Amino acid sequence: ILVHGWSCDARYYREQLAYFAARHRVVTVDLAGHGHSGMGRQEYTMSSFGEDVRAVADAVGGEQLILVGHSMGGLVVAEAARLLPGRVLGLIGVDALHNLDYPVTEEHADQMIAPLEANFPVAGRLFAAAMIKPGTDTDLAAWIQADMAAAPPEVALSAMRNYMAKWISGEGPALFEELPLPVVSVCADMWPVDAEANRRHMQSFEVIVLEGTDHFLMLGAAEEFNPA
Repeated sequence: ILVHGWSCDARYYREQLAYFAARHRVVTVDLAGHGHSGMGRQEYTMSSFGEDVRAVADAVGGEQLILVGHSMGGLVVAEAARLLPGRVLGLIGVDALHNLDYPVTEEHADQMIAPLEANFPVAGRLFAAAMIKPGTDTDLAAWIQADMAAAPPEVALSAMRNYMAKWISGEGPALFEELPLPVVSVCADMWPVDAEANRRHMQSFEVIVLEGTDHFLMLGAAEEFNPA
């Protein structure tokens, strides 16, 4: 089950579907408030997104699940795994879960969210652009920036606030301590990964770093990403 990141949707996994369908049943998800899913919630939280993934798992009847989460989706799949005891074989982060001990403060969160609150279309485009490496296909880069900037602000801001709160409170690392599961992250080389910090909270953690890629490596570097 492939779970997208913040202000994205299932289309961000379009380069994975045929590749993995050769050996696995592949399911993509539009979390609530994203893509074609509804927008009726008061809050968009990591735990409610985890419930979304569980509902999909129950609907498709999968009993041996690998949950794949891009960016914010790395925390969402952990939330889902907690709700699916005995059914999940492991978790895969896609440029996610770099350092569970990274210190996030309320001040840091406020600084990140303030521009998005002030002018979401402009700040959303800049937010996306900062995660795309120079030299990326111009059409792909433009599509990502325009698409993320067009997300419903009320959904995006609610999800961002809740996501940051999980790290400020320490609930994020604590969640992984509840999961007797192996975790592998396939990451770009834009930000460092602290494997030892993660292993303090996870049963096991391994990382595969793809050099010269960016946050959207599953789109821009699919030929490297898929085998990894």
